[in-house]
Parts: sequence; structure tokens; C-alpha cells
Amino acid sequence: MKRKIFLSAFLIYFAAAFSRAEQGQAVQFRFKYQKGDLYRILSTVDEDIYVNRRKSHHSIIVNRVSAEVTDVTDDGQGIHSCIFMTTENSTGTYSGSHFTYGEDYKSVFKRSRNGTYTISDIYFMPTVRDVPVFPDREILPGETWTAKGHEAHDLRKTFGLEKPYKVPFNAEYTYEGRDESTGLDRIKVRYSLYMETPSLPQNIYDDYPVVTQGFSDEVIFWDNNKGAIDHYTENFRIFIETAAGNLYEFTGTAHAEVTEFLRTNTEENISSVQKKINDLGLENVTVKPDEKGLTIAIENIQFEPDSAVLLESEKLKIRQISKILQEWPDNDILVTGHTALAGTEKMRRKLSEDRAAAVAEYLISLNVRDRFHIFTQGFGAERPVASNSTEEGKSKNRRVEITIMDK
Repeated sequence: MKRKIFLSAFLIYFAAAFSRAEQGQAVQFRFKYQKGDLYRILSTVDEDIYVNRRKSHHSIIVNRVSAEVTDVTDDGQGIHSCIFMTTENSTGTYSGSHFTYGEDYKSVFKRSRNGTYTISDIYFMPTVRDVPVFPDREILPGETWTAKGHEAHDLRKTFGLEKPYKVPFNAEYTYEGRDESTGLDRIKVRYSLYMETPSLPQNIYDDYPVVTQGFSDEVIFWDNNKGAIDHYTENFRIFIETAAGNLYEFTGTAHAEVTEFLRTNTEENISSVQKKINDLGLENVTVKPDEKGLTIAIENIQFEPDSAVLLESEKLKIRQISKILQEWPDNDILVTGHTALAGTEKMRRKLSEDRAAAVAEYLISLNVRDRFHIFTQGFGAERPVASNSTEEGKSKNRRVEITIMDK
């Protein structure tokens, strides 16, 4: 009798072990933070916007996050200091065009090892919080679990809401196992939204959201060695019904990539790049530290008169500089245009924007970066580096700066 019990127990154990082997190895997922970690997230949203069931417009939105883990608590929470930038093209009709650099938003938050956020209401970013959240156990391929999360929307401009508009949800997770093509772990996430907003006094807002609903389907590709997301894809559809009876619909796709990046703004790098510029014999080109990274300034840059058409001599100069830019392939690029003090403020701004765009487009054509990793700004004559009272000073102020971005 004892032998039969032992044999039965052995067979049950063997069957369970065989089943685990068939399913794949169990994994315990954890975010792994180290003080000083630097990372960049670049997400692209491709969506259609409908107002009262009629299509309003198509939009492509690029969200760029540069972050540093400034500290790690005793219980393993990472303290993240981030700069969020959002820029949008609301026509979706361009081809090969770069994006202008939008407004910066700062955010500071804690995130636990299992993925939950601790963040103040003074910060509107990130929008989706507590995704993914992992259980405190190992997970086999095919296993599922649920965890709470929420979206926090910035509706200050749309509805005048001064705090993040938070919509809670319960996310359903499935660990799909190791992805053979990437060697990363695949995690499927789905959540549905539904929230009715409590009534607000009419003397505060003319209109406000009363019902928010929708869904999100995501696939997260997880690097368990790093303890971090590598990239993800998403399909979504969100409806917002307002007190005034308007219905807004947002439907589309999104994808994001997470990369570590190296600091370029160091004395060693600045000296090295300046030496390369000198060895190439490039005139009117200097290298300097910038609050966003390492900046290569092309002073007295030459265009056709009163235009943004680069002269061939300047294209040659940019081709040589492009080889230096390719030494930091994981860092985004910001191209800024500047003018001397001539013409109206509006004219100067427009010319500086157009000239920055011309340089960016040429860098894209050289395959230095694609259109989602290069941004532009135009400052007109707002940021002179020399006096506009002399021709020499004006030539220095007529410049385009190319920044290899750290943040």
C-alpha cells in the first residue's frame, strides 16, 4: 500500500514537472534600478480623432522621455527624474519630415520593483501608470494575473481641469513566454476603461468629461536581464462624453522603444569632438556644452539669399559632421536655428525655423537618424552669442546648432 502511495505521488510530481518543462521556465519579473541609470523612451502614437462621430483629423504624436534614476530606496524603489516632451503633427500627410521640439514637462516619481507608482498630482506625466505591475511570485508561460492601474490625462487646456484627470482600470496580464525572434519575454496586457465623473459646479467649468470609456491592448517585450521594458506595441480606443453632450473618440496604434544612452556633455567628449572638427578643417564650427547635451555650432552658415536652401559648401560641411553624429546612434538630435537682428521678430523666427528644418531634413537624407529621432526649434534672434552691432557678431549669430541630446 505504501509503495502504491509513493508511486502515485512520484507520478504526480513527475507529471507536474513535465508539464512545467513543456510550458517553459518560470520567471520572476522585477524592475531593477541602479542610481545613475540613464534611459530614453520614445513613443509614437498614430491616431484618428472623431468629434460627435465625424472625423476631425489624423494625428501623429511623438512623446520623448529622458530620465535618470537619481536614487534607490532601501526597499528597492527607484526615484526617477524625467523630462517629457510631446510634439504633434495633426495632418499626418507628411513623408520623411522631422518633428519640431515641443514643450518640456518635468516629472518626478517613485516606482517600486513590481511596477507601482508613487507620484504627486502636480505632475501630469506619465499618462499610463502602473503598467506593467508584477506579482510577488514566479510566473510560467501561459499564466495570467490582474493588477490595478490608472491613466492620468492632462485636460487643462481642453476643459480647464487643474489636476490630472485619473481614470482607474484593472489590467489583465498574460505571460506568453520567450519571443524567439528577439530573445525577450512577451507579456500581453489588456484593460478596459469606464468612469463616470462626479458633477462639478457649473460656475467652474462650461464643459467637462462625464463619462470616459475605452480599451487598450498592449504587447510588452521585457528584458529580464536588465529588469526593464525593451519596447511595446499598443492598439487603443478611447471615448470621452462631456456635460455639453459632445463625444470625442481617439482610436489608433502606438509603439515605444526604451534605450539607455551615454552622456555626451563631458569635457572629454567636447575636447575629442572639437579635435575632430579641427582635423577636418571645418571653419566657423565650434563645440560647446549645452543644457540638453553636446552642441556643434555652425556659425555663419550659408543659404541662398533670404531662404532656407543650403549651399553646396554647407552640405559638404554637414556631411562631415554627420560622421561624428553617428558615433552616438542611441542619442536623439535637436537642430536649432538662429538669426542676426534683422527684419521683424516674426520673420526672424520663421527663417530660423525653416533653416533648422533644412539641416534636419538633410541629416535625415544622410541616414544619420530617422524622422522620429531628430527634432527642430527656431529662436530667431532671441539667443545671440555675439553683438549684432558688428558684421562679425552678426555672422556668429547667423548659425545652426546641432545638439546630441542627453536629455
